[in-house]
Amino acid sequence: MSIVLNDAYYMQLALDMAAKASGQTDINPVVGCVIVKEGRIVGLGAHLKRGEGHAEVHALRMAGDQAEGATAYVTLEPCSHHGKTPPCCERLIEANVSRVVVACTDPNPMVAGRGVKRLQEAGIDVEVGLLGEASERMNEKFNKFITTRKPFVTLKTAMTLDGKIAAKTGDSRYVSGPAAREQVHTLRHQHMGIMVGVQTALADDPELTTRLSVPAVHPARIIVDSKLRLPVTSRLFHNKDVPVIILTVGGADEKRRAALESAGARVLACGVGEQVDLEIAMTKLGELEIGSILLEGGGKLNGAMLELGLIDKIMLFIAPKIIGGDAAPEAFSFGGFERMSEAIGLTGVTMEQVGDDYCLTGYPKYADR
Repeated sequence: MSIVLNDAYYMQLALDMAAKASGQTDINPVVGCVIVKEGRIVGLGAHLKRGEGHAEVHALRMAGDQAEGATAYVTLEPCSHHGKTPPCCERLIEANVSRVVVACTDPNPMVAGRGVKRLQEAGIDVEVGLLGEASERMNEKFNKFITTRKPFVTLKTAMTLDGKIAAKTGDSRYVSGPAAREQVHTLRHQHMGIMVGVQTALADDPELTTRLSVPAVHPARIIVDSKLRLPVTSRLFHNKDVPVIILTVGGADEKRRAALESAGARVLACGVGEQVDLEIAMTKLGELEIGSILLEGGGKLNGAMLELGLIDKIMLFIAPKIIGGDAAPEAFSFGGFERMSEAIGLTGVTMEQVGDDYCLTGYPKYADR
């Protein structure tokens, strides 16, 4: 493949660096910065952890005095406000860079064009929009959370060609192959929470941690459990360092609640009645600053979330197998629509081979959006 040295080349390098940090910035966006002077890269940086230096700070520190008169390529508009760290636009101004190329503006209302304006007021040449779509897609979780204060929900499920997620006996080890399972554990690393229904927790007694060949970030474990059936002996409580959040209903058994809280769980009442109000649940999880969720539910929870329009992204790992069985559970179980024209479609669909399996990724298109 031929390489052309231009603005897009350097911005792509910044995007690549940012993407590698996916999963370790919590509710913050992933951001990359490349500083170039007289045809040489003199500074590189990525945002690595919430509360610590942003990408521009790391890149400027590496560049030192060479930042003066240089061009900075940044995947997201430099911040202009004092948060946990000082504003990056001021750092760029102090370093006397001459030009800043920005992939896209920041949807955060506290920034939203102010960073670009401040740089321009300081006499710096600013260009916005280069590879902007790629930057926005890379920060899709942040973009939703910062504008709605609700988590971005990615549904992941593994199914056979005939849409089954387990055999009629309930056996699901394993629908997909090792390569797909490894990718799923990477997805866990990249989300702040992982959510399942209590039936899955009871049947599989999972730890719901991230298991890879290298250390990775564990998401908070979120269990939808309206009747508080999860036992305190569950393997979920073995790792005390990773939060367990149980979503239940108001009026749930107080003794069971007290026992689960003593075991280390955080119990949230989400509505009243027989079932957890999932819309209230998303609001409460957002209040806990859980900005993204990997939904690994069974058909009932998947269907309920889809019906309510609470799923933002779908990743279907499809195994080249047919298992049959009228009683075999399916990926989505809900009342359904009366006409094919009412079906929920997917946009932005891509297909990737993962080992012997295929991963179909897309974004649900709801009728009211």
